[in-house]
Amino acid sequence: MPSTKEYRERIYIRKDIILKLVQYSSLTQTALLSYCGLNLQKHKEILDGMAEKGLIAKTEKMWGSKKITIYKATEKGRQFCKIILEPYEALFPRFKKRSRSKRRELSFGNDLS
Repeated sequence: MPSTKEYRERIYIRKDIILKLVQYSSLTQTALLSYCGLNLQKHKEILDGMAEKGLIAKTEKMWGSKKITIYKATEKGRQFCKIILEPYEALFPRFKKRSRSKRRELSFGNDLS
C-alpha cells in the first residue's frame, strides 16, 4: 500500500518552521515539531542549522528538573522568509495543480482509442 504522505523539501520545512514561530511567537521544541509535522531525530539538524545562522533563536530553560528548549523567529528569519522563501514558493509551488483532463489521462492512461 503506497504512502499518502508526500516528500517535503528542506526549503519548505524551513519556511514552515519560520511561519509557525511567527504565528505563535515562541514554541517549545516539542510543540514546534508537532505543528510542523517533523521528527526530532530526522530534523534536529535543520533546527540547529537555522539557529546557527540566526534565522531562529534557541533558548533553554529549566522547568523543575527538566530542561526545555524554546524557539523564536528572529528578524533575520522573517526577512529570509519574505525575501527568499516566499518568492521561491511562488515560482516552484509545493503541489502542482493538474487540469481535470490531465488527471483523467493519468488515471486512464494515454491509450483511449
